Amino acid sequence: MEYKDYYKILGVDKNASTDEIKKAYRKLARKYHPDVNPGDEKAEGKFKEINEANEVLTDPENRAKYDRLGTSWNAYQRTGGTGGFDWGQWVSGFDTGSGGYVDLNDFLSGLRGSRSGGFSDFFEAIFGSMGQARPAPRRGQDYHQQIEISLDEAFKGTSRVLNIGDRRIKVKIPKGAKTGTKVRVRGEGATGQGEGGKGDLYLEIKVAGHPSYERVGDDLYAELPVDLYTAILGGEAIVPTFRGKVKLKIPPETQSGRTFRLRGQGMPRLGQDEERGDLYAKVMVQLPKNLTPEEIELFEELADIRGL
Repeated sequence: MEYKDYYKILGVDKNASTDEIKKAYRKLARKYHPDVNPGDEKAEGKFKEINEANEVLTDPENRAKYDRLGTSWNAYQRTGGTGGFDWGQWVSGFDTGSGGYVDLNDFLSGLRGSRSGGFSDFFEAIFGSMGQARPAPRRGQDYHQQIEISLDEAFKGTSRVLNIGDRRIKVKIPKGAKTGTKVRVRGEGATGQGEGGKGDLYLEIKVAGHPSYERVGDDLYAELPVDLYTAILGGEAIVPTFRGKVKLKIPPETQSGRTFRLRGQGMPRLGQDEERGDLYAKVMVQLPKNLTPEEIELFEELADIRGL
């Protein structure tokens, strides 16, 4: 396996700077580009050779490895190094003289699959698969799945078991979740490209309506039926909450539509389980039905007293 002097191939000194190496490479690449020398196998071989030299010498780590080997390269035992080079990082293409540009990445991909092979055996022996085209690392796509829960579940917190491929995972949905809340499950999205990591799975929460409560933020609103006699004379009413029944004192002559605030009887605040919103109970006075003749007579008497 012939030793290749990459400095000599590019016509630069061993102490040349990276900028000087790149400049020499661009000059030679324009000269030997296959589009400028169609059908010239010698020019094609030269073009591949200068690309190989450039890829090693413009990478500080690989250049240092190459310089350490020197003429004793035969003592090197292949270590399976990895790499890859983005030709587009400093040149987008070469003018072919015919009014168009050719991207080096596209061209080199063709060379690697051609009959003449890609990089040299010397290059592969030292740098392993560095010369093989690899996709740029790209993180996998995130997945989004809507999950519906009840208001009761949102109050207490809940979980869902999901089937992902051949696995079952249990996902916890926190207390206080509301419509629009997103629960992130790391690493359960699409597989990434190259060394890119997997995407995430996002469960988008939708909280179903409730027959007794209307939710506004972390507060709850409910209607509280109160009989006529309690509304007039005062007394107590029982207010159902998610934490049990609460007694509410009703003052005498409470009007229908009056709202009472029950502090801390609303929904848990997301991420702050010990804090809660409030519950607003709106009194709805219930008129008596199926009155007896005696009751009707008493209401008539009351109406006369009040001059109605």
